[in-house]
Amino acid sequence: MPTRWEPFRDLARFQDEMNRLFDDRGYRTGESVGWTPPCDIFEDEEGLALRFDLAGVDPKDVDIRFENGVLTLRGERKLEHEDKRDNYHRIELAYGTFTRSFSLPGTVDAEKIRADAKNGLLTVHLPKRAEARPRAIQVKVGA
Repeated sequence: MPTRWEPFRDLARFQDEMNRLFDDRGYRTGESVGWTPPCDIFEDEEGLALRFDLAGVDPKDVDIRFENGVLTLRGERKLEHEDKRDNYHRIELAYGTFTRSFSLPGTVDAEKIRADAKNGLLTVHLPKRAEARPRAIQVKVGA
């Protein structure tokens, strides 16, 4: 049975594999020097939304900026009880600073961008400009 070729799915899979390759560096000392929070991106008629997994990151420690069509998210996950590191048997969570940037389409209304944090997830809402939203056009039937 023939399978449908989906280049974006294949590209995403390739990116995941490359990320895993570089994340499995042999020189890790138990504490990372940076990390990349995973992100879900979805779109509806109203706009785009980017949802980041930021468990353990205080929302006050996250800086979100929109400049020249690029949304940039910066922050830091800090290791608690740094003075008691010797008592840790294993550190698998990533700690340190992170930065993620996304080029956004011109249809985003920059004045209405907002962000909400709940249960370790940060959602950045990027509404579309009114003229970029789809609108239904009613077909009139002639007599």
